[in-house]
Amino acid sequence: WQDFFNGLADDAHDGLKNKSGASWSPSDATVVGQADLAPLDDSMGREGAAAEAARPAPQAGARMGAAKVREATLDSLRALMLIRSYRVRGHLLAKLDPLELNVRNDYPELNPATYGFQDTDMDRKIFINYVLGLETATMREIISILHETYCGSIGIEYMHIQDPDEKSWLQERMETIHNQTHFTTKGKRAILDRLIETEGFEQYLDKKFTGTKRFGLDGGESLVPAMEQIFKRGSQLGIEEIVLGMAHRGRLNVLANVMGKPFQAIFSEFQGGTTHPDDVLGSGDVKYHLGTSSDRVFDGRSVHLSLTANPSHLEVANTVCLGKVRGKQLQRGDIDREKVMCLLLHGDAAFSGQGLVPEAFDLSNLNGYQTGGTIHIVINNQIGFTTSPRYSRSSTYCTDVAKVVSAPIFHVNADDPEAVVHCARIATEYRQKFKKDVVIDMICYRRHGHNEGDEPMFTQPTMYK
Repeated sequence: WQDFFNGLADDAHDGLKNKSGASWSPSDATVVGQADLAPLDDSMGREGAAAEAARPAPQAGARMGAAKVREATLDSLRALMLIRSYRVRGHLLAKLDPLELNVRNDYPELNPATYGFQDTDMDRKIFINYVLGLETATMREIISILHETYCGSIGIEYMHIQDPDEKSWLQERMETIHNQTHFTTKGKRAILDRLIETEGFEQYLDKKFTGTKRFGLDGGESLVPAMEQIFKRGSQLGIEEIVLGMAHRGRLNVLANVMGKPFQAIFSEFQGGTTHPDDVLGSGDVKYHLGTSSDRVFDGRSVHLSLTANPSHLEVANTVCLGKVRGKQLQRGDIDREKVMCLLLHGDAAFSGQGLVPEAFDLSNLNGYQTGGTIHIVINNQIGFTTSPRYSRSSTYCTDVAKVVSAPIFHVNADDPEAVVHCARIATEYRQKFKKDVVIDMICYRRHGHNEGDEPMFTQPTMYK
């Protein structure tokens, strides 16, 4: 023990220097006199100890220093509490609805005043230890970064995820770039081209086959560039085949502009013909039930796409698609489940209302059923046939059923196509890295009602005005 305590004297000088506080603390946090830095060894003796005891202790300076240390500590703690609140609840302030029908509420936990920060405190430097990528920042800077990351056109729910690696990966992926992708001119033109093709196709059908049911994508055109991004980024990360399942809305546009089905074939079906006269389609089959397959090439990499046919019971296609993916993975020997993936497109009312959706989620991580994660895109029209969301579900979002498997959920304003494409990219990277389900909730609207023969002003006059 004597050897141990004698060894402490070597570092006493450095140890006492630490009384000045951490490197980030105010310089006058504590008052340190020269006597404090005297070496502690046997040479002090009784007289030295008595003199030390008689020396008056610092009074006002020390108290002022202690107060500043306490203030700085409280600032840091409260700032970190605010940052966590934005990570959990920031999506509630995000600008998600293109129609701006719902007024966003005030949430006290997202207000700096709740944590004791007044207007006069907004420009004071606060130590946050490289949270948000900064060692120190003012409250004004912190709020600006948090709003850009969590309250823009994208609102993310990910803090419910149990796995710390998944959570920290998503956090870093979003916060380092403030959850915004700055596309090149070429990238922006590519997105614009897809939107022009998508919208032009719908407008042509509306004029050529006026009043005919087609369940158009009008209002949700950002879906097509988002799907293209999934195919392109997926091919870079090893995906060779994607099985698609979707409901009626937007199917004809997906067939034409994503799958590359010839326009002549689609127009022929509108006039009652069929592309393959020998096929037995059945008396109840219609053009927005049909499937097809094709090969697309992105940057020299080929991806095989197969769109599964589905009946009017919309989500029934889900499990068929998942079974096809599992079978194709078995055929290819794809034990890592990296080459074949399922992409499912849903309506918002069906996603929250049809029991098959949570059942498929429930099976998604079981050894006998897992397919390495599905990317789900919800074409969220904010209405089910004629029923408003507040009358059709008890949860805040239609996507809350996905939380049963701790899936990350990206809510995105579909009138911001760059944000939608950005979400599609992160979702694809997440699926390939963690082999788990991920959801993109694309909040949009349907311009012509439930179908083109409908008059939506009867039941939703405010929305359609």
